[in-house]
Amino acid sequence: MKAIVYTAPEQFAVQDVPIPSIGPRQVLVRVRRCGICKTDLHIHHGRFISQFPLTPGHEFCGDIVDVGAEVTEWKIGDRVTCDNTVLCGYCFYCRRNQPLYCQNFYSLGCTGPGGLAEYVAVNADKAFPLADHVSYDQAAFTEPLACIVHGIDRLDPCCGDKVLIFGAGPAGNLLAQILKHCGAALVVVVASTRWKLDLLNRLGIEHTVLMDRDDYARHTNTVKRLAPEGYDIVIDATGYAPMIEHAFQFTKMGSKVLVYGVCNEEDTITVNPYWMFRNEITLFGSFAQTHCFDRALSYIERGMVQVEPLITHRLSLAEYGRALELLAEGKHNLKIMIHPTD
Repeated sequence: MKAIVYTAPEQFAVQDVPIPSIGPRQVLVRVRRCGICKTDLHIHHGRFISQFPLTPGHEFCGDIVDVGAEVTEWKIGDRVTCDNTVLCGYCFYCRRNQPLYCQNFYSLGCTGPGGLAEYVAVNADKAFPLADHVSYDQAAFTEPLACIVHGIDRLDPCCGDKVLIFGAGPAGNLLAQILKHCGAALVVVVASTRWKLDLLNRLGIEHTVLMDRDDYARHTNTVKRLAPEGYDIVIDATGYAPMIEHAFQFTKMGSKVLVYGVCNEEDTITVNPYWMFRNEITLFGSFAQTHCFDRALSYIERGMVQVEPLITHRLSLAEYGRALELLAEGKHNLKIMIHPTD
């Protein structure tokens, strides 16, 4: 089969490799779609939790073409989306029912062979059935949407919250859509790309603010005018450390701040501890997800979160290098979808 294979950071090629063998409790999935995101760019550079050699791709779906000897719940031909996380079940954190912190965390597309290939082996319990009306394009969004669900679990929003999001990429877009369904009275998205904000408007997010990177006062005044007392929830979905520091000024007493975008490991921010203490500010991080796929898929199945309008590019495995260039550039794309077998 054809697959993207990294031998080291930034060293990859489309290679012919054997079709994966499956264990008794696994299924073999023919990959129909695999989305890529900024995490894949971090992995390309050897960051995040990447391990090499590696076939990347953690946002994938497809058809089951083979089942292991002990698998009874699936059959050949079933359409599925796949949770890429594999947890050991026996480490300190797993035994405390904190699986996301698994000390042996294994992730298809990050530390093990993922969906940027024609076929991928998946544990049977990590496959989720697709309703007939759910397209492969939609299904490939289940993983990023599951990560959003986990981030919102961390935030635990309240009815009537005022929410401010920096970034209108796929993460910022999906966060805005779901938070609107979580009872937020006001959702404001700030970004520097007008067409991405226009898309949010079309998807029902009323308040969007264009950022002027040369004059922050322009968007700062508008954002503060929309919520003079400050925001209950402030989210960075840019992965740009200075933007996180900038976001702190929009909080109110008791605010929650979520760092959702993936910064570089060496980045730092400066926080005034007295300000956090006096205003009872809660600062959260949100890393990946576990056990959120069913809820994410429900949002997609019911049409509550619109995902297909986010797709800006459809590329083949052979065009993966081009996909990375688009990711790095950023302004002219949202979700890039790879078609490994079409």
